[in-house]
Amino acid sequence: MTDKAESKSPEENGSSLYAFFNEIGIINQLFSTAFRRALPDGMTSAQFTVLNHFARLGGERTPAQLAASFQVTKGAITNTLQKLEEKGYVAIATDPKDRRSKIVTVTDKGLAKRDETLAATTPALAQIVEELDASEIKAALPLLQRVRIHLDKARDEIDFADL
Repeated sequence: MTDKAESKSPEENGSSLYAFFNEIGIINQLFSTAFRRALPDGMTSAQFTVLNHFARLGGERTPAQLAASFQVTKGAITNTLQKLEEKGYVAIATDPKDRRSKIVTVTDKGLAKRDETLAATTPALAQIVEELDASEIKAALPLLQRVRIHLDKARDEIDFADL
């Protein structure tokens, strides 16, 4: 925390914190709408998000792990995974360690579709933000990544019902 932030009252800090996350929320809503419009036929935001998750992190996941990562129900992720599997973008197999569970991996076809989707959506999204300075966007990334990492670590520790 900077000296400026420390010298503010809790109300001022809370207001700034709310304003910060409010801006992120509005940006997310506007971006998500533009992104959905730019998606190629047959690809949903949920499907792309799963493919992008695997492209970024690799490995394999259970449906429960994916549901937790995306903070959706197991039913919602199961539906998305079934559609991805039908298209050949993910493989779903029985977990050899726990025959009741499934293991999901992305296929080469799924990674190619993710790359194709990025290529198809990038021009439309770039056009939306063409007036923004790319160096400013890059400069903001470290802060946003730290916030994401912190919130991801804290999501299971914070009980908002107690607040």
